[in-house]
Amino acid sequence: MVRALSVTTAAPAAWHADPYTDALRSGRGPLFLRRPDGWLLPLDVERWCAEPDLADRTVLRRCRGAVLDIGCGPGRLVAALAADGVAALGVDVSPEAVRHTRDWGGSALCRSVFDRLPGEGRWDTALLMDGNVGIGGDPAKLLDRVAQLVVYDGLLMVETAPYEIDERLRVRVSDAHGATGGDFDWARLGTNALLSCARPLGWRPAGRWTAAGRPFVALRRG
Repeated sequence: MVRALSVTTAAPAAWHADPYTDALRSGRGPLFLRRPDGWLLPLDVERWCAEPDLADRTVLRRCRGAVLDIGCGPGRLVAALAADGVAALGVDVSPEAVRHTRDWGGSALCRSVFDRLPGEGRWDTALLMDGNVGIGGDPAKLLDRVAQLVVYDGLLMVETAPYEIDERLRVRVSDAHGATGGDFDWARLGTNALLSCARPLGWRPAGRWTAAGRPFVALRRG
């Protein structure tokens, strides 16, 4: 059953924070997700701000029809799809990410995946790359939402954690100098955890592979 949507503002506000904006503008890190206990998860800003690499290309080759990139960041995938003549739209809560995507020739909107979006129920493929299955800290809620956005037999491409983990956590964006944004909820899922979460929600496995040490899962709705 599809759950009722609730739009939150804490996470979008956090991704407006100066450390993240500054990193996208410069194209360089270091940038981290920081937990209250001081644990740090490095964010690969340089890769996000570069052309799609070989691992990214394995995902792009599997896309079918119109593509929605959820949490598109600076837009490397949306721009690459557009350059290949594919109808693609990125959505991101960061104004700087949206600006960067548009500067690269991609189409993007500054809004949350839980906001009203164009073409709901008509996207053929959705992307949750770079750990974006963690958006909102509730993967089941996010997968329910994506099911509303794609066609009945639509595809969802997910990049999972490079090891088996199923974690919900409270984090903030932080740079190497200690500047931080606001707290927000996040999640990290390995491949098995993703599949366990997705199956009861009507998503079935349609492929899994690893490229350059990055694991990916394709799910099909219906």
